[in-house]
Parts: sequence; C-alpha cells; structure tokens
Amino acid sequence: MEAKGRTAEIMIAEARKAFWVMVGFLAVIWIIQIPNWASGYALSYQYGVQAWNPARLPDIISSPFLHWSWEHIEANSGPLFVFGFLSAYRGVAKFLSVTGLIIVVSGLGAWFTASPQGIGVGASGVVFGYFGYILVRGAFDRHLIDIVVGVVMALSFAYQFAGLLPQEGIGWQAHAFGFVAGVLGGWLFRDRKRPRPAPASPQPNSRAALMKELDDLGL
Repeated sequence: MEAKGRTAEIMIAEARKAFWVMVGFLAVIWIIQIPNWASGYALSYQYGVQAWNPARLPDIISSPFLHWSWEHIEANSGPLFVFGFLSAYRGVAKFLSVTGLIIVVSGLGAWFTASPQGIGVGASGVVFGYFGYILVRGAFDRHLIDIVVGVVMALSFAYQFAGLLPQEGIGWQAHAFGFVAGVLGGWLFRDRKRPRPAPASPQPNSRAALMKELDDLGL
C-alpha cells in the first residue's frame, strides 16, 4: 500500500511539472508571435523551413515556434497543450526527448519533401507527433491507463488524420512526418522493465538427502 501511495505521489508531481512545461511552451510561442506579427511575419520568412535550401536546414528547430497569423497560432494552441500534457504527464524528461525527436524528424521530412517555393512554420507537426505518441505509448509501455487514453484520443480526434493527407496550401509533410516521429518515439522511449530473476530454490541439505535415499533403499 505504501509503494502504491509513493507511485501516486510521483505521478502527481510529474503531472504538475507537465502542466507548467506546456504553459511555458505556449507562453514562448505567443510571446514570439508578438514581434513576428509586428514585423509583418519577418521572423517566419527568415527562420521557417525552406525545402532543399542547405542554409535553411537549421531552421527546422525554430520553425515550430513561429506562425503565419493569429488564427494559425490559436488553432495550434489548444491541441498542443492537450496532446503535450498527455505526452508529458508520466515523465517530463522522456517527454523532452520525444519532443526533440519529433521536431527533428518532422522538420527534416518537410525539408526533403515540401515545395522549395514555400516556407513552412507552425507547431502543427509537433501536435501530430504528440498525437501519434499518445496513440501507441500505452501499447509499448503496457500501461492500461495509457492504452485507454490512446483509444479515447483516437476516437475523439479521428478528424486529425485528415491532416496527414496531401492538401493544397497546408504543410501536410510536417504533419505526416511528425506523426511518424511520435509513433517512433513511443517505441524508442518505451519502458524497458527488466524481468525479475526467479528466486533460487533452496538447496536441500546434502547429508540429509543422502540419509533419506539410504533409508528409502532399506540400508
């Protein structure tokens, strides 16, 4: 009972940290949006992903923090907070590793496959990455509660899968590669619990065993 109470305390503490991490994430992208908007979205043009341009390859890291309009950032903020919190509540350290993987894979995927004439920005690739991670994490970690969460999210946000399909004017490449990165992150960062060794069976006293065998033989 004491161990279960300790586990619950740890989960509550991690959930609290996850909440504030996502609040901080949203605060950063909204603060950046103010000078971006004031400059006519010069930051998006300068630090967004432009496919097949080697000089813009480092921008795969900055592009998720930038947006093209207030409507754009508003549309991403709600799913980003919900999916991010559900991805982080079991452990913020693992969540940060998953986030890094999603940003890199999503950005590289867009850099290799998007049109060089466009510039891609926005946190939607990260949103789809968290979505994919939530869907598979429970199965990989064998946690019943996470499996239930994944099923509920899949049913509630099934429409999100439409964003993985090619669409005019939407950076679906970042969505699709972000989703793949989330699924990959679920496998790479799964819980690897070592099986407990079976307790060694007690060795019988050799003298006593020998005497018993002799007694059985009538000697």
